[in-house]
Amino acid sequence: MDRNRENRFQDFFEEGKYVVFKNHLYNYLLRKRAIEKILVREDARYILEIGSGISPVMTKTDRIVYSELSFLALRTLKTRHGRGSYVVADGTRLPFRDGVFSHAVSSEVLEHVPDDQKAIEELSRILELGGRLIVTFPHRKFYYMSDDKFVEHCRRYELEEMVGQLESVDCAPLLIQKILGPLEKVTMLSVISVVRLLQWGRRGPSEPGRGTPVWARAAEPLFKWANRGYACLAWLDGKLWPRNLSTVLLIEAEKR
Repeated sequence: MDRNRENRFQDFFEEGKYVVFKNHLYNYLLRKRAIEKILVREDARYILEIGSGISPVMTKTDRIVYSELSFLALRTLKTRHGRGSYVVADGTRLPFRDGVFSHAVSSEVLEHVPDDQKAIEELSRILELGGRLIVTFPHRKFYYMSDDKFVEHCRRYELEEMVGQLESVDCAPLLIQKILGPLEKVTMLSVISVVRLLQWGRRGPSEPGRGTPVWARAAEPLFKWANRGYACLAWLDGKLWPRNLSTVLLIEAEKR
């Protein structure tokens, strides 16, 4: 992994204000709602979530292992969440036996992994026969723009490409679901533009590890409810546009 990239995300995990706001973001809320609905409905026995960071998408069970490359992220998650188990691991070299999990989740992770096919192979390997793999991913290559570069996406996917990668490791798609539409793309381009302006105007380096600023605590309720309201609009946008214009898709596949 690129050392600069690792340090950048480590700084995010250390900053209290980032932790406060991250779990209220509208796009995270919609992904989380869609995935939890599937896992609760299927009464998943034992779940692995890779790349959970500080924002796991399944939080309603103790029968889960959160796996993440950053020790600091998992420490933060364990402090704030506490349920389940926590394992520092590379998604392309998972330290688990074959067929040990009934479900595995990769939500907005594969696009960050240089060797994404190896990560998919590992997710298939740790699933039992009949187990389910749930993946969400940024859709359509023509949407790849400055916001993708900012968050260091290695790629965006075409649906047929992702289906092919899953089928190559004996995971047959059962469900393809729209999560977000073009509004999400417009929103993120705008947000990243504002973030860059703020970074340009900042007078010195950030000071991670200082805890949560008072202003962030005060702004949290407003940010929370604004994102919940915006999530309704983004959900409707995702449903109304045709699938070939979706910006984020979900696939549930079965290990065969």
